Amino acid sequence: QCTEPQKLFNIANELLHTEEAYVKRLHLLDQVFCTKLSEAGISSEVITGIFSNISSIYCFHGQFLLPELKTRITQEWSVNPRLGDILQKLAPFLKMYGEYVKNFDRAMDIVNTCMQRSSPFKDVVQNIQKEEVCGNLTLQHHMLEPVQRIPRYELLLKDYLKKLPEESPDRKDAEKSLELISTAANHSNAAIRKMEKMHKLLEVYERLGGEEDIVNPANELIKEGHIQKLSAKNGTAQDRYLFLFNSMVLYCVPKLRLIGQKFSVREKMDIAGLQVQEIAKQNVAHTFSITGKKRSLELQARTEEEKREWIHVIQATIEKHKQNSETFRAFNSSFSQEEEHFPDSSIVSTSSVESMPGADGGGALGGSDSSRKSSKSKRDKEKQACKSCSESFNSITKRRHHCKQCGAVICAKCSEFKPLADNSRHNRVCKECFLQLPVSPCSPGVEALGEQKKRLAAEKQSILAAENSLFSSYLQFLEKGKTWYKMWVAIPKSEPLVLYLQGSSQDGRSPRPIPLPGYEVSLPGSGEKFEVKHVFKLCQSHQTLYFSAEDEELQMKWMEILTKAAKGETEDTTEGLSNP
Repeated sequence: QCTEPQKLFNIANELLHTEEAYVKRLHLLDQVFCTKLSEAGISSEVITGIFSNISSIYCFHGQFLLPELKTRITQEWSVNPRLGDILQKLAPFLKMYGEYVKNFDRAMDIVNTCMQRSSPFKDVVQNIQKEEVCGNLTLQHHMLEPVQRIPRYELLLKDYLKKLPEESPDRKDAEKSLELISTAANHSNAAIRKMEKMHKLLEVYERLGGEEDIVNPANELIKEGHIQKLSAKNGTAQDRYLFLFNSMVLYCVPKLRLIGQKFSVREKMDIAGLQVQEIAKQNVAHTFSITGKKRSLELQARTEEEKREWIHVIQATIEKHKQNSETFRAFNSSFSQEEEHFPDSSIVSTSSVESMPGADGGGALGGSDSSRKSSKSKRDKEKQACKSCSESFNSITKRRHHCKQCGAVICAKCSEFKPLADNSRHNRVCKECFLQLPVSPCSPGVEALGEQKKRLAAEKQSILAAENSLFSSYLQFLEKGKTWYKMWVAIPKSEPLVLYLQGSSQDGRSPRPIPLPGYEVSLPGSGEKFEVKHVFKLCQSHQTLYFSAEDEELQMKWMEILTKAAKGETEDTTEGLSNP
């Protein structure tokens, strides 16, 4: 029987041991796989596409989080038995995991493609996988570790909180940590489920000998199993195998092979238009039929229970497919009506119309037709990418939304929620409308929401004040395009590895956190020319951030401090500096 303090220590110890094992896996990904692939001449684009920002994640855990946990649990626990305060510091770094999880599907595709098409890539990966440190696991398995890590923090924290006394000084920090980590864990869990689903599809693909193109995120394997097919000629039973997906049924013939292809596809039947029903045949039990657009099959299950299950699952899949189709049609219909509110003339400029053949005189009709085609193709293009970030939409990780105020097509990342004057609900709007729309005082709960935003903003402003910062000043900032923005830039004492960017107080936006571990700090390259002086940059995977200081002394000071923070060094080596 353990005492409550002993149980809490056991949980803390488990966290430490799993963190040590996790850092070893990150080392394997970043310092072994990544390094050896680079040495083998694999292009940097491929390596970045696979490993994303794994260097930053490895740097943060190896140089910051693990040492802090180790010191607390092995040296300080008797006088300071707390975890929440350390794990709360993890919050700004969860953004790194968001980038890794978002890139995960693409990374898997690149690995699978390279393993099939690039001999040097395949040789390096297979040689590393044979090493003892890999534990007989594949590169893909190790790549899943960062995706799985955040949900594990969540489980350990929940267990810790259950055993933590209500009056414990660590409760508030632990609860706040759990709240922040749980949000990130939801994204990771979704990626894990998607990965498991894709693994199932890949297995089926291999068992079918690569005959059917089923490794698609839209496909879902629902049921599979042996079945008997009744011959239409003489009624004899023949061994067959069914794969039921959300959009089709594959009717297969088993192949007597120990390795390689196990089944040959005899018939592919779409779920759309499919019918399933029980049939009664003399001297033959447990029979049912499935009828598609081109063929009907009479099948026999081994037991009555198995027959009922097949009928039930196939019927449920048909019904769900019908519902999804109706929902999709309804959405398309409403989308088309919505598009009618935007006249062609508002999209096609006058100059483009004038330049079209037949735009003057009797050819006006031809010009009008061309105008309509041009505007339609432009609208189609706008529907395919977010108005704000210009990233292409897809049905899984980048879904399309509409701003309820201006109608712009946007992604979730580029939107906010705000009550509009005509209703009390929180409506999705683009960030431009979010900043411009007044807060309606008559909307229930809006006042409280406004107060909460003010309070959070005030707290963050306080943290970013010069007296609470390791280092701070005004800098010019450039990320994309050619426009530089004046920003208040600070590294808070409470978060020494995070850089915060704050625009003017009038823009109403929260400070932007940038976790520094893993970034490279340098001067611009010889090919990078800027009108402003004293420029330096932060680089990591696909992202480059530029800053311009007022003078060379401030530029060098920032570069020195950022370089240390990027390496995970947190000693308080400087006093806050403010340039009003």
